[in-house]
Amino acid sequence: MAIFLNENSKIIVQGMTGSEGMKHTRRMLAGGSNIVGGVNPRKAGESVDVDGKSLPVFGTVSEAMSKTGANVSVIFVPPAFAKAAMFEAIDAQIALAVVITEGIPVHDSAEAWAHNVSKGLKTRMIGPNCPGIISPGKSNAGITPSDITGSGPIGLVSKSGTLTYQMMFELRDIGMSTAIGIGGDPIVGTTHIDALEAFQNDPETKAIVLIGEIGGDSEEKAAEYIKHNVTKPVVAYVAGFTAPEGKTMGHAGAIVSGSAGTAQAKKEAFEAVGVKVGKTPSETAALMREVIGSL
Repeated sequence: MAIFLNENSKIIVQGMTGSEGMKHTRRMLAGGSNIVGGVNPRKAGESVDVDGKSLPVFGTVSEAMSKTGANVSVIFVPPAFAKAAMFEAIDAQIALAVVITEGIPVHDSAEAWAHNVSKGLKTRMIGPNCPGIISPGKSNAGITPSDITGSGPIGLVSKSGTLTYQMMFELRDIGMSTAIGIGGDPIVGTTHIDALEAFQNDPETKAIVLIGEIGGDSEEKAAEYIKHNVTKPVVAYVAGFTAPEGKTMGHAGAIVSGSAGTAQAKKEAFEAVGVKVGKTPSETAALMREVIGSL
């Protein structure tokens, strides 16, 4: 099993004909994803050869969906045009939109999310500023390397892209059901809680790794959710113990104000509900090994 993305997912790429879109379309195809086309209004009606596979280019997401049956879009559109791309995916009611683009203005993301709410949340959004989602051995929608790990019983949800990759690699001999990079921006379409709920309901996911970072309160909210709703074992890692207060670090969402949002506060929130927290990614992986060994 997997969450949000599986072997039956049909993927289109908004921005496929751009350099980043084409590079990662090629990588997703090589990893076994079922890419069925791209979207670029200026190149509608053309087709693109990607390593021997001819992919049609459509003018709109809705046209791509009607012609191919696509139910997933991966968005590689530059920041200035990303809001329009998100609106288009939402208006077409595609089931899953994975927004890879970094540097989207927060008010654009807020408008897109509000638009999604107004349309009844028919579209699950992941991102922006994220590596996407991968269900190893089944499908990959985003920029996560497909060959880091295989399929297995661990669910992974992470704010950080690079830490997603590291955790997948450290636990590669056990494997993942699905790994989701939700992104580190202040506003994201899928939260830690959304992923926890889905992993809790997935019979093949036996344990969950949660990776957070300083800033905001999503980890504290996740801890509260785990207390009341998650029966599967969870281990966590929080990036940013050495970050100075009041300074934005890396992701736009990673800013600490007073005690709120600090790594220590998040660690304490998790430990208070029985979630073990590693001091390093490697120690977190070791904690997960102990969990899997005891199941």
